[in-house]
Amino acid sequence: MRIKISVIIPVFNAEPYLAKCIESLLNQTVHECEFIFINDGSVDNSVSVIERYKQIDARVVLLEQYNQGVSAARNKGLQAAKGDYIGFVDADDYIEADMYESLYHTALKEDCDIVLSNFESEIDGHAVLTAYPFPVNQVLNKAYISQEVLPFFIKSDELNTACNKLYRRSLLQDQGVQFPLQVALGEDGVFNMAAFSHADRFVYMDYTGYHYREIIGSATRNIIQKDYFQRALDVYHVELPSHFKAILAEESISRLKAIKLIHNVMAYVHIYFKPTASLSVSKQIQYIQTMIGAEEVRKALPIYKKEMKLTLNRYQKVLLYFISNRSWIGIYFITAYSRFRN
Repeated sequence: MRIKISVIIPVFNAEPYLAKCIESLLNQTVHECEFIFINDGSVDNSVSVIERYKQIDARVVLLEQYNQGVSAARNKGLQAAKGDYIGFVDADDYIEADMYESLYHTALKEDCDIVLSNFESEIDGHAVLTAYPFPVNQVLNKAYISQEVLPFFIKSDELNTACNKLYRRSLLQDQGVQFPLQVALGEDGVFNMAAFSHADRFVYMDYTGYHYREIIGSATRNIIQKDYFQRALDVYHVELPSHFKAILAEESISRLKAIKLIHNVMAYVHIYFKPTASLSVSKQIQYIQTMIGAEEVRKALPIYKKEMKLTLNRYQKVLLYFISNRSWIGIYFITAYSRFRN
């Protein structure tokens, strides 16, 4: 059987969600697939779940590695993949039955290197759709990628995920595109920036087939172990690939980075001020004060205000006012009001 699509699924202690993920893969309306699961040192019964489905369907492939992280797991899958195109799914998510047929049909019809689609997130019990400001169902060429898509990666995290895309395998292999190791945050973004920078043609489909599941309480539960703001600063300071500097002026890169940083700050205040037993109120206040007082934030705020003032809604303007004035009390009450309204 000629394999049309290789789907790569890294697995680490995903037992509660794994069966639904696997069944959504096996139910794909395009049959010529292989589903490459990479067990990354799970200590629960994830392997047993995969083995059970492997006995039922020969398209299930199981590879093993010892807890090297999601990037190493995906790279191992890339090395083993045989399909014409490659997709990625996280083990606690699930997809619609026609997702890969829809993306693959478009890839073949338009001879695309990459096909992009929307995705739906389940956050606090609410469905949130992520879509993109690109022309729909049109072949977008290298010039458009350079002028619109690559800058989008610098100013926003929304395009980072690899899971709502289909990639031509030969593009990834010929250009040596892999996920970076020892990157604490944004490995998907680095991978995608490299893939898109080498792509000649891509299509954005106004289609939603991927369902991202937020593990309940994950953000606030891990707030002590994962310093989200420090990670945002790491991304802010990271050196971009050389081809970006050939495409964009240093001033433009700095401007786009400033927009992303303040976007992140405005999102993180909700995480840090969300009621949780794992973090005391005094610690929450300390996090907020550190974040809004950071030198990088103070430097980025004027740039953000200038660039985004016409697109901000009333709530965002008020929140930005309190951040600008380093008022943690104002931030506390405005985020509490937002939670009440929602």
